[in-house]
Amino acid sequence: MLYSLFINLTELFSFFNVFKFLTVRTGLAMFTSMLIVFLVGNPFINFFSSKQLHNPIRKDGPEDHIIKKIGTPTMGGLLILLGLFSGVLLWGDLKNPYIWFLIFIAASFGLLGAYDDYKKIKNKNSSGISFKIKIISQIILSILGILILFYFSNSTELKNLYFPFFKNLIINLGWFFIPFYIFIIVGSSNAVNLTDGLDGLATVPVILVAGCFGFISYVTGNVVFSEYLLIPYIRDVGEVAVFCGAVIGSCIGFLWFNAPPAKIFMGDTGSLALGGSLGGIGIITKHEIVLAITGGLFVLEAVSVIVQVISYKLTGKRIFKMAPIHHHFEKKGWAESTVVVRFWIISIILAMIGLATLKLR
Repeated sequence: MLYSLFINLTELFSFFNVFKFLTVRTGLAMFTSMLIVFLVGNPFINFFSSKQLHNPIRKDGPEDHIIKKIGTPTMGGLLILLGLFSGVLLWGDLKNPYIWFLIFIAASFGLLGAYDDYKKIKNKNSSGISFKIKIISQIILSILGILILFYFSNSTELKNLYFPFFKNLIINLGWFFIPFYIFIIVGSSNAVNLTDGLDGLATVPVILVAGCFGFISYVTGNVVFSEYLLIPYIRDVGEVAVFCGAVIGSCIGFLWFNAPPAKIFMGDTGSLALGGSLGGIGIITKHEIVLAITGGLFVLEAVSVIVQVISYKLTGKRIFKMAPIHHHFEKKGWAESTVVVRFWIISIILAMIGLATLKLR
């Protein structure tokens, strides 16, 4: 909104030309979203606390959680989405189809997560909506998002899959790109959701991945940089950097309240929306495999649950003391803060490896 206003004023005041720079608007989106979360955070938490809007804690979880986390309000993802959409709508180019695709994914998955959180609060258990309904809903929302992207983006690269570390290894997925992209969006959404089990554990890795893809989208949308790095050039995809900046800002603001000991949890409202958005960003920048590298912690958490379920159904034995894997280390005696910080370190390393793939071709 402000971007469109300022661009129209450039003929009268040359100063407003500064808002044409993508880096400036990305920084402003990050600052705006962060500031809004900071300002709204305390009143939001106080209201939710007064209404006793908190998730029941898993009874099979670590005993420390049952004692310390009872009564902590949830649905903090609403805070994140408020900051995110404010930053994007104020400083993003609203004529860009990639922005609207990401807004749709974040909003729809956020609403699904909010309904899940509401069911948990209402029923006073940690079940929420059934797994089957959640997955089917995510698939439907992903299909709608992909159709929006396919119809409005006009990208010739949409069906191509690029492999990092190789200059010319490209696979044309044909119409298989639809189930593949559904898998990425749904998988990414649920992986972040599974990671969100400790104070601040999911928030920092999301910031790191969004930071990496803010840079990736910028160079992918720049013909000079993309040719130098031997990555596909995708016209107008650089605008995604503004969305990534807003994700970073809103998550930094949320981390202020979510840092141990958390005053609020993001809940499914935030984790499903953020995870789905990261999956969407990976798709439109054509760096789906790099997303799996930079977001490797999310992949690890998801795989630990899958392995645990398969092992138990086939052999009746559990590989981990508890899944997702962060609870396994808690069961082994690690302090929550130790698990969180060490997992953050892993995320930093994976983020650096992901960025290195841009040059190692």
